[in-house]
Formats: sequence, C-alpha cells, structure tokens
Amino acid sequence: MDSGRRKFIHKAGLGAAAGIMGARVKTDLRETPEFFKNQAMKQALITPVLNIFELKKPVWITSIELLRKEDNFICRVRSKDGAEGIAVSNNMQMIYLYPIFLHRIQPFFIGKDARNLETLLEEVYVYKSNYKLQSLALWVPLATLEFAILDMLGYLTDKSIGELIGEIHNPKIAVYQANNYRGKSAEESIDLIEAQVQETGAKALKFKIGGRMSNDRDFPSGRSVKLIPLVRERFGANMTIYADSNGSYSVEEAVRIGKILQEYKLDFYEEPVPFDWYEETLEVNKALKIPIAGGEQEPSIHNFKWLIENDALDIVQPDIFYFGGMIRSMKVSRMAAITGKECTPHISGSGLGYLYMLHFVSAIPNAGPYHEFKGLNRDIPLDCPTSDLSSVDGTVSVPTGAGLGVTLDPDFVKAHKIVKG
Repeated sequence: MDSGRRKFIHKAGLGAAAGIMGARVKTDLRETPEFFKNQAMKQALITPVLNIFELKKPVWITSIELLRKEDNFICRVRSKDGAEGIAVSNNMQMIYLYPIFLHRIQPFFIGKDARNLETLLEEVYVYKSNYKLQSLALWVPLATLEFAILDMLGYLTDKSIGELIGEIHNPKIAVYQANNYRGKSAEESIDLIEAQVQETGAKALKFKIGGRMSNDRDFPSGRSVKLIPLVRERFGANMTIYADSNGSYSVEEAVRIGKILQEYKLDFYEEPVPFDWYEETLEVNKALKIPIAGGEQEPSIHNFKWLIENDALDIVQPDIFYFGGMIRSMKVSRMAAITGKECTPHISGSGLGYLYMLHFVSAIPNAGPYHEFKGLNRDIPLDCPTSDLSSVDGTVSVPTGAGLGVTLDPDFVKAHKIVKG
C-alpha cells in the first residue's frame, strides 16, 4: 500500500464516522467518534492483559535470583510449589543497572502472588519512590523480572508467552534486516547493507541516516542524501525500506530529508527529531506523507497516549526492555490499534531480546509487516525444539510450547554466580 494512503487510512475512517453523526440536528457528545476513541483508549489501559484464568491457587514467589557470568545476567524466579522461570537481561544495560534490580525491585516481589503481576507492576513503580527512576534505569531491570515471571506462568499454564498476553495472530514473523554503518561512506554502506540482506533473505531493511542526536550533522558529511537513492536503486521497487535518523534533525532539516525519502518511496521514517520533542514530531508528521515511526526511547504510557491520539506517530515502537516489559507494551499496541496504527517494536540487541520480540509480536493484531532482526545471539546456548530461530527467506518461526519455548544450557546457567546486594 502507498505510504501516504496507509498513513491516513485511519483518519479517513474517523472522518466518515464524524460525517454520519454530523448529519443529525443535535449531537450527543457521547456519540461522537472522538468520545468513542477516548473511551476505547481508557479501556485499553485498564483491561487486563494476562490470560491466566486456569490458575485458581496463588503462585507465591519465594525466590528471585540475579545470576551473573562476566557481562551476562540471568534472572531466575521460583514459586513456593517449585515452579521456575528464567530470563536473560538486556546485558548492555544491566551491567550498570543491576543494583537497582537488587535493591529496588527484587525485595518488593518476594512473597507476592505472581498471578497479580499486572497490579504488582503498578505498585513497584511507587515502592521506594521508584517512579523517580523512570526510563531505562527502572524499566530494564523490571522487564527482566517480568520475562522470568511470564516464563514461569507459561510453564504452569502450558502456554507460550504470546498466549499469556494475547491471542496468537502471527506464528511466523517476517523480518527486516537492521544495520548501522554510520561513519562509512554511502558507497561503502550500500555494499555492506546488501551483504547482510543476502544472508537473511529479508524482504525489508532499515538503514541509518544522519548522525544520531547530532543537531543536523551527517556522519560523514553528505552521506545520507547520497545513500537514500543508492538503497532504492540497489534493491528495487519491491523492497520495503525504512530509514532511521535516531533523532538527528531539527524540524526544518527533518522535513527536507523526509521529502527525499518520499521521493524514493521509502516506507517509514523513524525518529526524525529527538525522541522527546513531541510537538516537533507532530510538526514533522503534518509536513510529510511518509509514515513517522518512533517510541524506542519512550518511558511513559501517557506520553505514548498523547503521541497516538494527536497523530504525532503513525507507527509505535516500544522497546519491550526499555519500556518495562510486554504487559506495558501490549497496552501501547492496543491504543495504537484503536486509531488504525501499526506496532513495530524496537528490539534490544543483547541477551535474548530477539526471542522476547518474537513472542510479543506473535500476540499483537496490529503488527507491522516486518520486524527487526539482528541475528541470533550464539553466546547464549539454548535448545529450541520448535524453531531454529533463523531467518528462512526472510521469515522466523515463533517458538511454541510453554513459556519462552526454549531451554538454556544447564551448564551455561550453572556457570553463573548469584549477585549479592
């Protein structure tokens, strides 16, 4: 579908509804499309996510361990009845954040009923004034624990993590090949991008433009305007192509670059301005037809609500580690769905981020057509009987079975030592 047409399709639907109701002589405000949208947004935030109706008895959490081997962190949760769940953290962040896990999160969950996970996620936000740490400092450690608890609940219910948070809509995930060759010339970059795409057989790709939060500076100078046409020419009209500026531009420059992206019919434009420039993101969106994507850095559900309701974003990209887990991210996806927007989550590159992304995307009905793929992390040995976790002709099968659907090598886990507070 043409980018501009896809971008505005949900707006047209709301406009049609408004036209129908506008034909009445007197309109009850409770019957306007805006009222129904607002009510649906509220419902998306309060409707429970977890599907664990089978668990009739409490699942008391008796131990939470953070295990470490060099720079790899594993969270292991056990219940009073001996159930166990394991998660691998976002290690690039946890190496700095593990004291927050040990002192501000772990103690709160001991002795709690895991069935109440959704409520506990709200309560731990206030515990020891954790809300003052909102963003990666709080959400990465909390997501790590959430994934371990979901793994444990999956084994108790014989459900995959995807089945715990929704219905399975996407048992196979089409992937886009992500890359980052900033610092190299456009000519060098295009050859490296092509080699990566050939490895995975992906039918979509995302490349970097700008210099990353660089105040309009390119890296190297002039790279982006050379690379944009090269990517389209090299891969042809049928390839889905995304561009990510990582907040490189002012509004004026973002619009200038966006018009070049439109000229070459790219499919979305990610973080055209710094991620916390909400009004400016909206301004760029209004000036362009190409869909605007963002949300990788966003820590707040209510900021996402503003971005969605005001059409500042067309595609939402919560990072399920950076945003505090799958339950919070599912609420963002639900809000996006109400307004006809896609959810294409960002994936953290370390640990088992690619696996958590697969399970999350499997359960969202408004998933984008392609999702980020950075390849398997072969430093973490595991067994997955239901998927080889590789991209085959651009598609990865989501693991089935209980919990995460994989078993970490027991010797690998044993090599980790408990981290003390």
